[in-house]
Amino acid sequence: MAVNDPIGDMIARIKNAAMRKRSKVSTPASKLRQRVLDVLQDEGYIRGYSIVQKPGEFPEFEIELKYFDGEPVIAEISRVSKPGRRVYSSIKDLKPIKNGLGISILSTPKGVMSDTAARDANVGGEVLCRVY
Repeated sequence: MAVNDPIGDMIARIKNAAMRKRSKVSTPASKLRQRVLDVLQDEGYIRGYSIVQKPGEFPEFEIELKYFDGEPVIAEISRVSKPGRRVYSSIKDLKPIKNGLGISILSTPKGVMSDTAARDANVGGEVLCRVY
């Protein structure tokens, strides 16, 4: 089945698994998804991920979700820029999420990074999603 919005699909899978208190969730592998997962892992929202390759099938990422006191670390994750409506932001227009407790994940000319890394690199870009 073709997926029009791979990042939106991955976000929905993570959200659903967190609601059901699952420890792991799988999603099809792609370079963009891998870069988003790298940011989530660096910021401490997920434990990690691994590539699972079964013979004759497409590779998948197995994402290990993180919990603290029985509650998911990712309380809220939402897609901002969608295929029908792209949202771009310059660095000066990028506001902190939940007073700095959350992050925005951006696709910039220097790669996929969090909003704090984008401020340090002084680049703006497409706002992929917000995580809190």
